[in-house]
Amino acid sequence: MLKEFKDFIAKGNVMDMAVGIIIGAAFTAIVGSLVADMINPLIGLFMGGVDFANLSASVGEATFTYGNFIMAIINFLVIAFVVFMLVRQVNKMKKAEAPAAPAAPAGPTQEELLADILKALKK
Repeated sequence: MLKEFKDFIAKGNVMDMAVGIIIGAAFTAIVGSLVADMINPLIGLFMGGVDFANLSASVGEATFTYGNFIMAIINFLVIAFVVFMLVRQVNKMKKAEAPAAPAAPAGPTQEELLADILKALKK
């Protein structure tokens, strides 16, 4: 069982997935900083200095911080857009790298058939 587990971990797909998760976590921190440090202040300028993180509503003793929810939506949209752009560029690069394979001939050409008929008639 230990050997089987070692073989599973050593497979390329598992290692690729682990690298993707690690890079994804680092990428999330970068995008979080982009949203918190650059996009939010820009939105605040246009909305009269509104800071979404401080928006909340209280009902009795419960406090609903809907501003954090708005920030989570903005984070998601920015991350989704950046990932879309990355995937789009990778797909373009893959298309450019893979040249179209030449079509295999379906059979003898018309000229070859005529040459064979000519040979047969000469015999």
